Amino acid sequence: MERLDALARHSDEPGKLTRLYLSAAHKAAAEILAGWMREAGLAVSIDALGTVVGRYESAIPGAPALLLGSHIDTVRDAGRYDGALGVIAGLVAVEELSKHRETLPFAIEVVAFGDEEGVRFPTTLTSSRALAGYFDPAILDVCDADGVSLRKALIAFGGDPAAIARAAKSREEVHAYIEVHIEQGPVLESANLPVGVVTAINGIRRLAVAVIGEAGHAGTVPMRLRRDALTAAAEMVLAVERVANSLPGVVATVGRMEVFPSAVNVIPGSVQFTIDVRSPEDTQRDAATEEITRSTRKIAADRQVELSISTTHEAPATACSPVMIDALSRAIKQLGFATRLLPSGAGHDAMAIAQLCPIGMLFVRCAGGISHNPKEAISLQDADICVRILLDFLRNFKPI
Repeated sequence: MERLDALARHSDEPGKLTRLYLSAAHKAAAEILAGWMREAGLAVSIDALGTVVGRYESAIPGAPALLLGSHIDTVRDAGRYDGALGVIAGLVAVEELSKHRETLPFAIEVVAFGDEEGVRFPTTLTSSRALAGYFDPAILDVCDADGVSLRKALIAFGGDPAAIARAAKSREEVHAYIEVHIEQGPVLESANLPVGVVTAINGIRRLAVAVIGEAGHAGTVPMRLRRDALTAAAEMVLAVERVANSLPGVVATVGRMEVFPSAVNVIPGSVQFTIDVRSPEDTQRDAATEEITRSTRKIAADRQVELSISTTHEAPATACSPVMIDALSRAIKQLGFATRLLPSGAGHDAMAIAQLCPIGMLFVRCAGGISHNPKEAISLQDADICVRILLDFLRNFKPI
């Protein structure tokens, strides 16, 4: 917990925690983390995209590794546990093994990725995709809000765009990947459980919706003759909620809405809004999207407004390995706790690493389910429990 506090002091914004990919704060956090890894007896490297890797060797040098990790970048004005907990928990578990000179039949690599949140650049999972072996070189040319390309930022950080391919692991080098992460939701707290095992990471589809009606004077156009884009959009938002409520495991959100011309005495002529649809089952997510589209088109026709819908982002659901789910569940039971299985509604680096090897995720209870917020909190007791579970998992892990 002290190390998490120490990491949180490295921020790009005074008075709040904002640590963006390839920034000065990211560099400082990577360096302090590398120092802790060396103190714990790990062999440390920082790859071409800024991922910190600490290797704890097995009894057989060069043996394939089990990966433990998460990310150390943050959203703006963040909490201190999202991402960083998984890195530090992995480090503390390996440090305990090292303290007792305990080696395992496999190596362990603690990895700290730098670009899970996708805040600085219009891309995400850059560093974990590279480790998994499917980095897209075109990403190097994307720019941040100040016009700085990822390529330039990477060079300034000390990275090497020409060496990115060497960051990739082969399947033969890796057994599996485990990510410890705060839940970022209220399920574990409501069940009074310190930890849970993730079954799948929700697939996501994001839509951009434009509703075109006709602007008019708020006092002179009779209600029955209006083509009000906002009232149509409001009905569509309620339809999104209705559809999500009708399908198990589906969540859907309208997170942004813009009204034009946005004047107190003008009937809204157009509205733009977003829809975010998620589910641990792609078939359910697709069914929800189809029903939302059908419902919104009917509302548009009934209200005589024009409608356009386009997909802006799509990511398939990512299933966790049944073997990893069972192994984590056994470790939890070994400590005397009930096992709660639950999906992850948020995306994680594990989604990228799943392209390389089997994945597993251990969720840790967070206060009020609050995340991406300075109020984000976990207890010392739950942090201790998650590390003990991780240690039991490591000591009993059978390479997949």
